[in-house]
Amino acid sequence: GTAQVRSSLMLTHLRARNLGLIADAELDPDAGFTVITGETGAGKTLLLGALRLLLGEQADSSVVGPFDDRAQADGVLGLDGELGISRVVPADGRSRSYLDGAIASADALAERVGTAIEVIGQHDQLKLKNASYVLALVDAALDEDGIENKQRYSAAWGALRTLREEAVLIGGSESELARELDLVRHQQREIEAAGFSVGEDAELESAQSRLRHSEELKELFRSSLDAISHMDLKSGELVAALGRIRELDESTASLLETATGIEAGVDELRRDLRDSAEALVDDPATLQEIEQRLTTLGELKRKYGRTIGEVLEFGERAALRAEEIESLLGRSASISEERGRVEVEAEAAALVLSDSRKRAAVRLEKTISAHLGELGLETASVQFAFDSVDLGANGADRVTFRFSSHEGLQAGAVASVASGGELSRLILAVSLAGSSDEVATLVFDEVDTGIGGVTALAMGRKLASLADTRQVLCVTHLPQVAAFADAHYVVTRRGDEARLAKVDGPDRLEELARMIAGLPDSDRGQEAAKELLEIAGHN
Repeated sequence: GTAQVRSSLMLTHLRARNLGLIADAELDPDAGFTVITGETGAGKTLLLGALRLLLGEQADSSVVGPFDDRAQADGVLGLDGELGISRVVPADGRSRSYLDGAIASADALAERVGTAIEVIGQHDQLKLKNASYVLALVDAALDEDGIENKQRYSAAWGALRTLREEAVLIGGSESELARELDLVRHQQREIEAAGFSVGEDAELESAQSRLRHSEELKELFRSSLDAISHMDLKSGELVAALGRIRELDESTASLLETATGIEAGVDELRRDLRDSAEALVDDPATLQEIEQRLTTLGELKRKYGRTIGEVLEFGERAALRAEEIESLLGRSASISEERGRVEVEAEAAALVLSDSRKRAAVRLEKTISAHLGELGLETASVQFAFDSVDLGANGADRVTFRFSSHEGLQAGAVASVASGGELSRLILAVSLAGSSDEVATLVFDEVDTGIGGVTALAMGRKLASLADTRQVLCVTHLPQVAAFADAHYVVTRRGDEARLAKVDGPDRLEELARMIAGLPDSDRGQEAAKELLEIAGHN
């Protein structure tokens, strides 16, 4: 049947190029249930490797095949619209990702595509060992009250964390803060009292040089004034001569203008020299003040910065730190009492959240057990075991997942109590129970390992029924599962190249017969294949 998909995006096209053994393969999955089969080692899971690349998972250059210098995965998500996605993995260098032709990050792919497609594989058993994953599984099953309780706890924890950070800043030692306050206030006052401004050091050094060399400067000014008096005389003679020349030759008028300008310049220079010489004083007291100020500036630079600007910035930071310490010292009297009150509030909120989680866990246990029952594990049970831990960002619960294949057996860790066939069905059941309704496409990567017979038929029915509301893709080696598919693709290997083809009619019978008996042309195998298709409702 065709899935009535709840999300606006589902996988409508997948292409893998130079991915391992795959030179070029294209898949157009059905809106319902699509399977991919093929002999072991043919490269079935490479197609899902392409899909994982489009989900933004880590790209490894080892996936690049022998047919080109890069591997590429392309996909189209569509239903209410279309979204094109690509990932290019070069043999050398970093991968590149694209959304509708525009370059994007792998994280952007994960955010956009990961909400529409979920891949479930055998490795997911490892997640069941992870307390954070198990807790997230329970939290995803919270009802509205539980979600509100989690939000209330998050707010209480945020307030408590802020108070704890303030306590760390105070450091538990008011005396240390008081000493630091004295130091930064002294630094601030020392810099402010000096009263320096940016650029003042250059002015002081110039004034110091002028006062230190006042006698030499006076002598130099006298020599300069003597020299300019000769220039004054000569420039007058020059102007007179050029004036007569102009009378005789009008074309030399510009020469007279230049000479006149020189004469005016010499006159102005003489006045400036005289003013500067008269302004020059011998002032030992002022020189001492300037040298003392430069000494003070040198001390400040040695302690606080290489330039006046850096010294002034240090003073500003010292003032801000002083204000911060004063605020902390002002808070220290009440912070302990406030922290105690908020801790009580957070602990109470954590208990309420824990109760909500336990109720959600019971609902989740029932849902998972129901799925397991439909998969032939009617007597199996699962349990979410709660332990109390110190308050943290996620509350005060540590949740572990336990499994029992029979109600008479004690539930234990999945890895130690579940057989391969049970594990396959458990992963499927947990994934179905914990999957968001917003995920339009569920992809199963050989989650049917270790099962067969009636159980395999049950898994096929389960996946087919799931495809009534979702798009389902499955890599499988079980004919009982493959028979329930709406679309069937086969991966074959010829030498070092894997190829993908959609099979219908007689070709599909041959593939199912191969899966059943290992003999695609076997009459008995094909009869069994026909029977499987009839059981699955594909007459």
